[in-house]
Amino acid sequence: MGTLLFFVFVLSIFLGLELISKVPSQLHSPLMSGSNAISGITIVAALVSTGLDDGSRLTTLLGFLALVLATVNVVGGYLVTDRMLAMFKKKDSKEAPR
Repeated sequence: MGTLLFFVFVLSIFLGLELISKVPSQLHSPLMSGSNAISGITIVAALVSTGLDDGSRLTTLLGFLALVLATVNVVGGYLVTDRMLAMFKKKDSKEAPR
């Protein structure tokens, strides 16, 4: 069972790299929004995993690690999306009014 899960994990890494490399830059912001939503779900699951009282330190440690990494992903995604959307805003003209 562990070998199968490891195979799926490695396969998902290669598939993710292949898909991301083919995304045009115009679609980056909408995809980041979707990624942030998925990471938000990961944050909720990590909170549940961290808060489980099963006596396992491994569960708590992995839950905390998932919480930190998902939070970094969400914050970074919103910062990148905000910066990309700022490129499309009109710039104020610095001309003197007539």
